Amino acid sequence: MSVPTSTRAAVLTEHGEPLRMDELLLPAEIEPGAALVRVSCATLCGTDVEIWSGKMSFPGMLPMVLGHEMVGEVVATGPDTRDALGRDIPVGARIGWSESTCGECYGCTVLREPVACSRRGYGFLQRSDVHPFATAGLCEYAYVVPNAAKLLLPDEIPDTWAAMAGCAAKTVLRAFTRAGGVTPGSRVVVQGSGALGLFATAVAKISGAGTVITVGAPASRLRLATKFGADATVDITDGETVQRVHELTDKHGGDLVLDFAGAPSVGHEAVAMAAQRATVVIVGTTGPNDVPVPLGTLMGKELTVVGSLNGDIADYHNAIEFFRSFGDRMPWDSLFGAPVGLSAASERIAAMQRLDEVKAVIDPRLA
Repeated sequence: MSVPTSTRAAVLTEHGEPLRMDELLLPAEIEPGAALVRVSCATLCGTDVEIWSGKMSFPGMLPMVLGHEMVGEVVATGPDTRDALGRDIPVGARIGWSESTCGECYGCTVLREPVACSRRGYGFLQRSDVHPFATAGLCEYAYVVPNAAKLLLPDEIPDTWAAMAGCAAKTVLRAFTRAGGVTPGSRVVVQGSGALGLFATAVAKISGAGTVITVGAPASRLRLATKFGADATVDITDGETVQRVHELTDKHGGDLVLDFAGAPSVGHEAVAMAAQRATVVIVGTTGPNDVPVPLGTLMGKELTVVGSLNGDIADYHNAIEFFRSFGDRMPWDSLFGAPVGLSAASERIAAMQRLDEVKAVIDPRLA
C-alpha cells in the first residue's frame, strides 16, 4: 500500500468542547528509528479526561490530539527501527508504544530512570499544528517518533489489553514494585475505583493479599471491584471511610495503602487508615496543589511513604507479560466500553467524566 501523507484525527481545540474532526499532515519522511502506524485501538484514561475538561492544562498546548494508550499496524518504518528489546519492526507488525525519552539527560544516564527524563515526551503533548502533527491515539494514522518506547505485541493479547498496558496497567504495576510488592496474607487498601484502582485491586488479589479493600464510588464501580478480587468495598459517599477500613481490618488498618484516586482528602485518609509500619504509595495525586499530611502520624506509625510516577518501558513490558500470565484470572474485558469511531470520541470522554464508563475504546478504522 502507498504511504499516507495525511490522517483523520479528532482534535481538541478548546477545553470542554467537542473534539473537531480534522485532517492532519503526516511527515513526508520517516526518520531512522521511527514508524508510521495505522491505529487499531486507543483506550482513553483519566489524563485524557482531565486534559479535555481543562483540569490539566498549560499555556500553548492546544490544538492537540488526545490518547496515549494505543496499538496499531505498522505501515512504514525508517531505517533501523526496532522495539525496546532490539527486535526489528517490520511493516505489518502490530506494536504498542509509549512516551519518548532522550537517553542523554541526568535522569536517563545517571539515575537510569526513564520516568525522570527531563525531555520525556508524550504523543498527546504534541501540538497538532506543529511537525510531526499526529503522534497520539485519536488519529487514523500516528507517527511514532524515534525515541518512543515501542513493543512488538504477542498475538494472544487483545488490542484493548495491550493499549491499557501502555499507561494504566504499567502505572499500577510500577506502584506495586515501588512498594516492594505484596506480603502474602497482608491487608491491602486501594483508594480509587477507576481503571487504575480496579486493576490494582486485581493485582493485589493475584499477588497474594489476604484482604483487599477497594475504596471509591459510585456503587456500580464498587460492584465491579468485587469481580476483580475485592474482599470488601467502602463507598466514600457514606462519609466514614477511615472508620470503615479500620472495622474491616479488625482495627489494624492497611499494611499497604495505594492512592489511585487523587482527591484532596486522599493523602490524609491514606495515612489515617494505614497500619503501624505500613507502606503508603501515592500515585493518583497530580498537580501543584498543596495537600496537608499529618507528619506526626507518619512519625508515630513509622510509615513508609513512596511516590510512584506513571511507568517506563520495563513496566510496559511487565504489563504485557502480566496479561499473558493472568489473562484468565479476571474479567478484564469488563473494563472496556464498546468500540466507537473517532467521531464519537467526544461523547465517550464525556461519559467517562460522568463515571458512566471505565475505559472508552476508540477504533479509528470505524466510521
